[in-house]
Amino acid sequence: MAIRSRRTVYYLGLVVATTVLFTGAYNVGMAVWEGRPQPLYRSLEVVVQSFTTTGYGEDAGWQSPQMNFLVIAMQLAGIGLILTAVDVFAVPWLRGALAPTAPETVNGVSDHVIICEHTSRTEAFITELDARDREYVLVEPDETRAGDLHEAGYRVIRGDPETTETLERARLDSARALVADAADDTNASIALSARDTAPDVRVITLVDDASLARYHRAAGADDVLSPRQLLGASLAEQVPTAVTTDVDDGIPIGDDFELVELTVARESDICGRTFGEARIRERFGVNVIGAWTGGDFETPVSPLESLTPSMRLLVAGEPERVARLEEATAATVRAFGPQRIVLAGYGDSGRAAAEALSDTGSNLTVLDSEAGPAVDVVGDARDPDVLTEARIEEAAALIVTVGDDTTAIFVTLIAREMASDLHVVVRANEEADVQKLYRAGGDYVQSLATVSGRMLASTVFEDEEVLAYDKQVSVVRLPAGDLVGTTIAAANVRSLTGCTVVAVVRDGETITEFDPAALTFRPDDEVIVAGTDEATTRFEREFGD
Repeated sequence: MAIRSRRTVYYLGLVVATTVLFTGAYNVGMAVWEGRPQPLYRSLEVVVQSFTTTGYGEDAGWQSPQMNFLVIAMQLAGIGLILTAVDVFAVPWLRGALAPTAPETVNGVSDHVIICEHTSRTEAFITELDARDREYVLVEPDETRAGDLHEAGYRVIRGDPETTETLERARLDSARALVADAADDTNASIALSARDTAPDVRVITLVDDASLARYHRAAGADDVLSPRQLLGASLAEQVPTAVTTDVDDGIPIGDDFELVELTVARESDICGRTFGEARIRERFGVNVIGAWTGGDFETPVSPLESLTPSMRLLVAGEPERVARLEEATAATVRAFGPQRIVLAGYGDSGRAAAEALSDTGSNLTVLDSEAGPAVDVVGDARDPDVLTEARIEEAAALIVTVGDDTTAIFVTLIAREMASDLHVVVRANEEADVQKLYRAGGDYVQSLATVSGRMLASTVFEDEEVLAYDKQVSVVRLPAGDLVGTTIAAANVRSLTGCTVVAVVRDGETITEFDPAALTFRPDDEVIVAGTDEATTRFEREFGD
C-alpha cells in the first residue's frame, strides 16, 4: 500500500511538472514563432486540451515548424501520461477488483479443526484431513495469500488469528480442535485468545524453539509439539555408530512382532543378489513389505530386483528373526573405533541429533554459521574450505540440519563430491524437496512437514494411532471401515492403495499371522497398515468410514 501511494504521488508530480513545462514553452512559442502572444491561462488551456485529447480550439493551424514540433511533443507527452495513468490507477484497481477474495467468516461447520496460518507443516496435516473427509477452517492473516488459498479450493477465512473476533468467525465454539502453526510468540498469543473464546476446545501449538514450550502451556495450549527435536534424534539414528546397530528401533506391532527399516551395506552378504536369490522369507522368516531405492518406494518387490548398496528394506517379523536378517544386511567387516561425524546446522534438530549421539562414542564435529559453546567450526557449510576444516574427508557420516532446503541441497552436493563414501543424512523442510536431496546424494532424507503432519493427525484424532512419526514409512492403526465383511485379497488392498496390512487387531489381540484371502473383517476390527504417506492416505480414502 505504501509503494502504491508513493507511485501516485510521483505520477501527480510528473503531471504537474510536465504541464508547467509545456505551458511555458507553448506560451513563448506562440509569441516568438507564431507572432500571436496570448495570456498564460490560454496556453495552459491548450496544453490541457492536448494532454486530454479533447482538441485545440482556435489555436489549431500553426505556421512555424518549431510550433508544429512542439505540439507533436505535447501530443506524445499526453499519450505517455495517459498510459502511465493506466498503470498507476487502472491496473491496480482492476487487479484488486478481479483478485480472489477470501471470506471473513464461515458458516455451517461443526466438529471442524481450525488451523491458524498455512505452512508446509499444516499442508501435510490438511492432506490428512482431506483423506478422512474431516472439515477444517484455515485462518490466514495475509489478505493476498488468503485469496490465493481460497481460489485454490481451501476453506479459508482472512483475519488475524490472535484476535477473539477472528476465532469467533471461524466458529471456534463448535470446533473439535485448534492448531496454531505461526511464529512461536504468535502461537502463544493465539492460545490465549482461544482460551478466552472457547475454554473447552482443545488447543495444539507447534513450537520451533523447544525451550518455549512451557510458555505455550502457560498460555493455555493442551498439547505442544516439537517435531524438529523428534526429527533430529531420528536422523541421528540413521548413522551407524560403534555402540549402535545398523537397524532402527523397530515399530512394535504385537507382543512378538515388529516392523523395521534396515539398510543394505555394500559389504553385506546379500548385497548384489536379487530378492529371489536372497530368499529372505525362506532363510530368515521375515516378510519384506517394500524397499526404497533413493526416495522411491516399491511394494511389492519384484524377485528380479537387486539388493543394492544403501537400499532400505521395510520388513516385518519376530525381533530375533529380524536381528538375523540385520546381520546379513550389515557389513561383514566393521570398524568399532570412534567414528567422525560432522553435524551441519545446530538449531533444534541439530541439538537433538548431537544429544542422541553423545553416548555413542562418536567423534562429533559441529558446524554452524554462528559461534556457540558447542560449535567446533564456524562458517557456511556450502563453502568447501569450511567442510575441509570440519575434516569432511575423514568423516564416516554427515548429518545436515540446516534451516533452508536450498542450502541443504547444495551442502549435500558439495559433500558428496568431496567424499564419495560419506553417509549423508538430511532433514528436508519441504516434502517437495525430498527427491531433490536424494538426487543430490543424500542416503537418507526425512521431511519435517511429513513428521509434523503425522504428529498433528495422531494428536487431534483419538480414533487413530500413528505408530511411527519419524520413519520414511507411515504406519497407522485404523478402524476396518469399509473392509468389514470382506477380506484383504477380495478388497485388493495393495493394488488399490499401495499399502500392506501387516496386522489385524481383534478383541484386544494383535493378529500378525493370517491368510489375506481367508480372514474376514468384523465391525470392531482395526487394521495396522504400512506404506508411504500417499499410500496410507489412499487407504483411508478407499476404505475409511
